[in-house]
Amino acid sequence: MNKKAGILAVLTLCGTVLAACGSSTKENPAPAAGTGGQDQSAAAVEKKLVVAGNGATVEQLMKDEVFKKFNEKYPDVKLTYVAGVATEIVAKVKAQKASPQIDVTVIEAGEQEAGRVEGLWEPITEKDVPSISKVSPELKVNENSGVAVNFTPMGISYNAALVQSKGLPVPESWNDLARPEMKGNLTLSEISSNFGRSALIMLSYANGGSEKDIEPGFKKLETIAGYMPTFAKNAAQLQQNLQNQTAAYTAWTMARSLVQKDAGLDLQFVIPKEGSNLVPTVASVVKGTKSPNAAKLFIEFLLSDEVQTSFATKLYYNPATNVKLPDDISNKLKVDMSKAVKFDYAVLSSESSKWLDRFNKEIAPKVGK
Repeated sequence: MNKKAGILAVLTLCGTVLAACGSSTKENPAPAAGTGGQDQSAAAVEKKLVVAGNGATVEQLMKDEVFKKFNEKYPDVKLTYVAGVATEIVAKVKAQKASPQIDVTVIEAGEQEAGRVEGLWEPITEKDVPSISKVSPELKVNENSGVAVNFTPMGISYNAALVQSKGLPVPESWNDLARPEMKGNLTLSEISSNFGRSALIMLSYANGGSEKDIEPGFKKLETIAGYMPTFAKNAAQLQQNLQNQTAAYTAWTMARSLVQKDAGLDLQFVIPKEGSNLVPTVASVVKGTKSPNAAKLFIEFLLSDEVQTSFATKLYYNPATNVKLPDDISNKLKVDMSKAVKFDYAVLSSESSKWLDRFNKEIAPKVGK
């Protein structure tokens, strides 16, 4: 694909930033059970830990690999995984605020910020999780309420064979989603999801606005609504629409695009010329958790070179640290960081419910019209 030549390595940027800060790429592991260290003896590590995060491939990696390897270090800690979408996980933590049943969440940054506003997370310092020092400053979380453990850029994916056979355009701009040729060939998710919300904001950026001035994005989305029979409710519907070729284009992350390409879909991924927001995955300790020590050790483990490499090689998430990756994976994960658009998550947290209400009233009724 021609667009691949335009993508530069994000890891180069992270390495430069970390080098400038004097950070070392040497592994800084959590203490093994029974060895003490970090003021946490084996006896201080609680016996159970509940982790909540995304389902599907993320859940599989957590259970089949991350949990097993964590238990090699801490065999006495019983791990439980609660799968769900980020908004549901935040709602669940909020509902359990008086008596938390979840200890750690690993969710997208936008939803993590919504939880921060609600006061759901414990602050995390470098003393708690030493490998925070290895995370790029570009991924810093508000008020140290969590730690970014990976990220992936948003963009446009398209079925190369289908686009070629139909004589459709190769997307270069977010505004290409509003071209007449998209009619009957496009699938987007509603803005209750991170994919749909990010597309709305980037459409605004592409037309002189931003998350602080969302009007241009809504104007474009009104046109786009007429090109589709419906907005997808979730990523699974987007995937199905691409697989059955009822759509040739969608807006979602590079990680998801690469996973689906491995599964047999002829997808190509484009970061539009106006730029792309990065979607960090943030690990947080739930406020009031009964297992604070185990929670911090688990987040430290997520930042180990071993797990960072697994995120990249198995799920195509860009590492949050400057870990050395195999050349083929490093090449796949190259991103032009000069095009990175950093959203103000405080604005998203305060405005998203208003945007969703407007979407439901003004945009959703226009589908197919």
